[in-house]
Amino acid sequence: MESLTLIQKIAVYAIPTILAITIHEAAHGYVARYFGDRTAEMLGRLTLNPLKHIDPIGTILVPVSLLLLGFPFLFGWAKPVPVAARNLRKPQRDMAIVAAAGPGSNLAMAAGWTLILAFALTFAGSSSLFYPLRLMAEWGVFFNVLLAIFNLFPLPPLDGGRVLSGFLSPRAAASFDRIEPYGLFIIVGLLATGILWKIVGPVIYLVASFFFGLVGG
Repeated sequence: MESLTLIQKIAVYAIPTILAITIHEAAHGYVARYFGDRTAEMLGRLTLNPLKHIDPIGTILVPVSLLLLGFPFLFGWAKPVPVAARNLRKPQRDMAIVAAAGPGSNLAMAAGWTLILAFALTFAGSSSLFYPLRLMAEWGVFFNVLLAIFNLFPLPPLDGGRVLSGFLSPRAAASFDRIEPYGLFIIVGLLATGILWKIVGPVIYLVASFFFGLVGG
């Protein structure tokens, strides 16, 4: 990475990161509309335009700060797309599907970046221009896998919590959903203690290794 200019470094990490987090959120909105909730559409959030999903802190401040501080990779998030479960045809079931759409879109993007990585590796010896593309594709695969697996952790407000809720009985789901106001604090605590990474880290590397293995990486 030392041979890359600042602009190239931004492109290598920022482009896959922004695409991953904005398409993740848009996927929630598109699937919600399919099942009857047009909230995201009415609020102008049913779009693949990254500008509509930018969170000043998660999409700009945090990634830029990490870049300026010399961190080896960027991380960030977008504004959550609003979904009104009451508008869905079968709220409990459909909300689980809407939640799963975000991580599902990330796994699809990981597959797409794997194809780009294969292309970059094929022509890597012909031009140095393919080196930044290779790095971008590698980060695109890894970050999308990270985002998918992290969000599938079964704790609200993460997508995995809503997916799990969809498989519970209505009474059990109502009790489980009461955790949501405290979920963020629990997640921060699990991150700070390293427990969460010990749980999801091996899965992230396993899935990422699968994609990289497809191109001999």
